[in-house]
Amino acid sequence: MTDLTSTELVEHFVLYVNGEEMAVRDSWLGESLLDVLRERLGLLGAKGACEQGECGSCSVLVDGALVCSCLVMAASAVGQPIVTIEGVAPPGTTSDVQQAFVTAGAVQCGFCTPGLIVAVHDLLERVPLPSEIEIREQLAGNVCRCTGYGRIIDAVQQVSVRRVDSELGLTGTDLTGTDS
Repeated sequence: MTDLTSTELVEHFVLYVNGEEMAVRDSWLGESLLDVLRERLGLLGAKGACEQGECGSCSVLVDGALVCSCLVMAASAVGQPIVTIEGVAPPGTTSDVQQAFVTAGAVQCGFCTPGLIVAVHDLLERVPLPSEIEIREQLAGNVCRCTGYGRIIDAVQQVSVRRVDSELGLTGTDLTGTDS
């Protein structure tokens, strides 16, 4: 039987996270993307809760697809763009989704919030004006024990309407084009 030492398990690779190449050192081949993001790269936004892909608190985008980072091997994401909560807006600013969560009171303890916000960004990229059913479907993989989802759904609806209004040039007007 071969005795494996820790140096035989060490991997070095580069991940493209939030628009930057980041060197990953001292990882082991099967380490989850969640662990690498948090422990190796210091990106603490994605949270580890269930470690089984059931709660959504670790949600990130890998090559444009929403994934539970606890289920993805970090080494499998080499060469693919990864977006975490830290990358949804420029440093020091908030995205419109983050601001809508604050305005609507959709942030309680905050543990699930990063995963929810990443999931909402994914939804709104695909469906600019989602129905309540589409919002609920998208967020079904994200568990929140504090808010009851009502305020979260309100936040998503608010930001989606604002985005569509802005694209149509209706900022400051209602959907009929008259001043509101």
